[in-house]
Amino acid sequence: MTKQKILQEGQSYTFRSYFELPYDPEEILAELGYSFTKKSFTLPHTSNQLENIKALKNKITFFLPLVSLNNETARRETLVAPLLLEVITYCQCQLKIEYAVNINNWLKGNLDYLLRSHQSLLVIEAKNDDLARGFTQLAIELIALSEIEENKSVFYGAVTTGEIWRFGKLEVDTKQITQDLTLFTVPDDIEEIGQILIGILETE
Repeated sequence: MTKQKILQEGQSYTFRSYFELPYDPEEILAELGYSFTKKSFTLPHTSNQLENIKALKNKITFFLPLVSLNNETARRETLVAPLLLEVITYCQCQLKIEYAVNINNWLKGNLDYLLRSHQSLLVIEAKNDDLARGFTQLAIELIALSEIEENKSVFYGAVTTGEIWRFGKLEVDTKQITQDLTLFTVPDDIEEIGQILIGILETE
């Protein structure tokens, strides 16, 4: 039996297109030459004390019952962006929002957030819901970045609804994309999320 082709030659696909495809991530990623697995793995953590993020946790805990989070924009502005601004303050790194990437017809679109330090970089994909398909889109974005940043061997990213975060990584040598099994929540786990984000950006 001939296996069906998901990605069609001559067809144009944005990062968002992969979120909308009704296929499992391993099927989509296989067509780009990558394997996919889900397992727990150790994420980098900073050893720095993050007092400002601890204060942000208290602030979010206070205002969360007062805010309607019924769309992606609301979640990005009230939950995601405030945390990322604290992260870049700690690590003095760059934050690019809606960063455009255009590798080819199958790898193009905008990254919601790209954080770049001297040592590393990190992609954040914000979604209103459906972390599973959101992770597929994140994986494609990591593949696109690996085409640009040829001197790096591991690329990290996260997909988030604002309230829930899931991390993943791409390993260039093995062409392997791994989805971490752990889910982190905001506000309860926001300090650990901050430690991971900064830890990734501090990684050589």
